[in-house]
Amino acid sequence: MMRQQVQKLAFELQVRGLMNVQFAVKNNEVYLIEVNPRAARTVPFVSKATGVPLAKVAARVMAGKSLAEQGVTKEVIPPYYSVKEVVLPFNKFPGVDPLLGPEMRSTGEVMGVGRTFAEAFAKAQLGSNSTMKKHGRALLSVREGDKERVVDLAAKLLKQGFELDATHGTAIVLGEAGINPRLVNKVHEGRPHIQDRIKNGEYTYIINTTSGRRAIEDSRVIRRKCAAI
Repeated sequence: MMRQQVQKLAFELQVRGLMNVQFAVKNNEVYLIEVNPRAARTVPFVSKATGVPLAKVAARVMAGKSLAEQGVTKEVIPPYYSVKEVVLPFNKFPGVDPLLGPEMRSTGEVMGVGRTFAEAFAKAQLGSNSTMKKHGRALLSVREGDKERVVDLAAKLLKQGFELDATHGTAIVLGEAGINPRLVNKVHEGRPHIQDRIKNGEYTYIINTTSGRRAIEDSRVIRRKCAAI
């Protein structure tokens, strides 16, 4: 569907050359954020992934040369997967909240290529210095809307060999599903609390989701401490 929308936009706007389109997808609803008749940082990534020099092809189109004259007559679909991942240097900026939003936060990008999506994704994570550990202890503390889905995630972590901690509300949901994590205190519930355990380096992964301005602000310290470790 998005492919068709991009084609319609290009024809309707009569764009010659490159065009940057940004979409957002939520709950199977597609939202068009912006359309720009210019190149974007995605161009070198797609060129590398497909082997097609898109910038050169587009420049010649803008100069009046057709795609057919350049030998570009069909879409190139490689027999492999390519994943682009951002580099987020939050550990270099103490005190900065690593909560992501629409603002540009990355200082670079890396690319992973593999025979499967999983292989390409793993390579991209390694390239961005995000090592993927296979064991340890994970902390789960999620908002109300995510508590149904956290059960499946917890089961997968257990199967992988992880030990689990959870804050009170999340622990109740997991317990009802037959999963019994170690209960960890929030800051106002007494020590040792969640910040103490993060500072002690007890966690391999922390899954924390929040909603609402107050909750997001309350979890800011957790995010900062994680980024600083």
